[in-house]
Amino acid sequence: MGKTYWEAFKEKGLSRREFLKFATYITGLMGLAPSMVPKVVHALETKERIPVIWLHGLECTGCTESFIRSNAPYASDLLLNVISLEYDETIPAASGIFYEENGELKKAGLIKHLEEIVEEYKGRYVLIYEGGVPLGNDGRYCIVAGRPYKEDVVELAHHAMALISVGTCASWGGIQAARPNPTESVDVATVVHKPIIRVPGCPPIPEVITGTILHLALFGPPPVDDQGRPKQFFGNRIHDTCYRRAFFNAGQFVEKPDDDAAKKGWCLYKIGCRGPTTYASCGNLRWFGGISYPIQSGAPCIGCADKNFWDKDPFFERQKGIVLPNVEVNADKVGMVAAGVTAAALAAHAVASGIRHMKKKDEEQ
Repeated sequence: MGKTYWEAFKEKGLSRREFLKFATYITGLMGLAPSMVPKVVHALETKERIPVIWLHGLECTGCTESFIRSNAPYASDLLLNVISLEYDETIPAASGIFYEENGELKKAGLIKHLEEIVEEYKGRYVLIYEGGVPLGNDGRYCIVAGRPYKEDVVELAHHAMALISVGTCASWGGIQAARPNPTESVDVATVVHKPIIRVPGCPPIPEVITGTILHLALFGPPPVDDQGRPKQFFGNRIHDTCYRRAFFNAGQFVEKPDDDAAKKGWCLYKIGCRGPTTYASCGNLRWFGGISYPIQSGAPCIGCADKNFWDKDPFFERQKGIVLPNVEVNADKVGMVAAGVTAAALAAHAVASGIRHMKKKDEEQ
């Protein structure tokens, strides 16, 4: 039996207080109520650290770059205290044949290092995919450790406890699947016929990756939508949490990237922003520890978490089918209208008063 999270904490000389702080912290990260803290503590005390195999296919490694920049929790905390990363071709110290030759059975010439891990943790490991799966030329567009990547994608899924597709490449096929798709790149779900948790984004926000892994480690698979995406991170459109939403509602739009409206921070919808149709957490989690995200820096959202976003060009033209406010109304116009309404009301009151006065005078006569 492997070590529990609490046992791993004690081995590192960390106190019970620090352990409880960590439990409280990750409860908030997963979007759980404060009342769930005792259950998180219990899970950390009783559950083993989950072994993880992380595979890489057709990709730019941007998703791993994003993952290691997580601030809540830090990637180092996740790697050292929550999961046991048994295999990853990108971030280990060793690489190439030196990495593949790791393990006693491999040294004896009996089995590959990766196969040894699968045998040891059969039915208990989490399999994470990063990158698309090329089917063209019998999979030879992506060779890992001397064999087509697509073979490992399928074979390792058989004995995995859970599957996660990290990034748009693994979730939807990625940039390399853009027309005419010469490598015949597809998403993992096309070749693996098991439930898959999709974490799309190019790349996903760091805390979305770590938060999904945390939930899986402590409570099992998170609730997902009809596309397999965790609801806690993909339950709202970027439009719903965008700080420029008030400008959209007021009908105030940027027409060109360098116009006066852009300098005022108005809505970017008319220059291609896909926030109204893209489900992601950019507007509330943001990047680099909550500092910013593309829309905040003045760039329209390109919908990188959406399926086939790469072929929905042009990127910088208004999307069709979005209902816009009927008219732009600014404070000056509202003030003028309000003044006009007030004047009309006063005039009506004066007329009514005059009529009543005249009727009263007639009656007296």
